[in-house]
Amino acid sequence: MRNHFGKRLASRTAHQVILLLLVFALSWTCVSPAAAQKEKKKKTDPAPSTDSSKMLIPLSDEQQIDYTLSDMLGAWQLGDIEKLHQDYADDVAIVNGSWAPPILGWANFLAIYQQQRARMQQVRMDRTNTYIKVSGMVGWACYQWDFEAVVDGQHMDSQGQTTVVLEKRNNHWVIVHNHTSLAPPRAPQTVPANAPSVPQQPAKPAPR
Repeated sequence: MRNHFGKRLASRTAHQVILLLLVFALSWTCVSPAAAQKEKKKKTDPAPSTDSSKMLIPLSDEQQIDYTLSDMLGAWQLGDIEKLHQDYADDVAIVNGSWAPPILGWANFLAIYQQQRARMQQVRMDRTNTYIKVSGMVGWACYQWDFEAVVDGQHMDSQGQTTVVLEKRNNHWVIVHNHTSLAPPRAPQTVPANAPSVPQQPAKPAPR
């Protein structure tokens, strides 16, 4: 009984770690040395601008927000903190994954992320079903995510939803608020108790 309780407590703690990280709507994957070297070489080139007025074909505000989300996830995947900061406002407010006050400000957000990320490896998160709405200089987006990683040496996977609020500052959309919720664990597939049983055929007598 004590061992079972310990496993439940460890599982709950691991899920709290995941939720705390996922409030940032992050996405990481392992990068091979060749890919890392290629990325290091690419950093010498200027980053593409998300300023629609400087683009050959201007993007709509909805398209710019979608690009910002992809850019944020890509920067987090590569661990490019400088680029990631360009997509988060200095005064960002993030709903805490545990029963604690909101995480206020980029500096506090970054410190918690770096502390928790050290416990995770082989991280993957897919973004799907994104909905974006714009009203003047404010926009918001919600999407579903599918997360998988190795946390403290144990494989973990979960699903959830994220809502972000963005503001257009200096003609660039930045995330000012983030709220992520964890979906209930997936129930294991079981055979219903009232399912009809398959009748077994009687064994045929062995030929003499």
